[in-house]
Amino acid sequence: MNPLFAATVATAMLGTAFTITPGRAAGDDVMTVETDAAFADVATGVENAIVNRGYAIDYHGFIGDMLKRTASDVEAGKALYKDAEFFTFCSAVVSRKVMEAEIGDIAYCPYVVFVYEADANPGTVVVGHRMLPAGGERDQVNVLLGEIVSSAAEGF
Repeated sequence: MNPLFAATVATAMLGTAFTITPGRAAGDDVMTVETDAAFADVATGVENAIVNRGYAIDYHGFIGDMLKRTASDVEAGKALYKDAEFFTFCSAVVSRKVMEAEIGDIAYCPYVVFVYEADANPGTVVVGHRMLPAGGERDQVNVLLGEIVSSAAEGF
């Protein structure tokens, strides 16, 4: 069993109100969790889960606001998100291990965690991340990102 999925299932079995949906988004390389927690709580949960592990957030993007702001400029046909944000960060320790094992894994840094509430599905918040290819030192990044996502889905 994928170690990220196992860790997330173990967390879910503790009674948390969220659903694991690997590959829900663009492809099998995206892991998402759905929760009924408030969007603001989940977004704050992502931020806290990153910062409380000692990492600095490099960028906090408000993609939902940008899409709303530019909708008329691009003749958008429909609203996509009530809210949508992403957070990027990197870890000197983890990234060094990953890149020492495979120098080309620079392609996966910074790490990105996203959270959104779809306009078409209010009350359900999705939080997730792109999975790095399985194997080697990259697995620890997938576990780390999965822990951040699971923690945020709890709404803290």
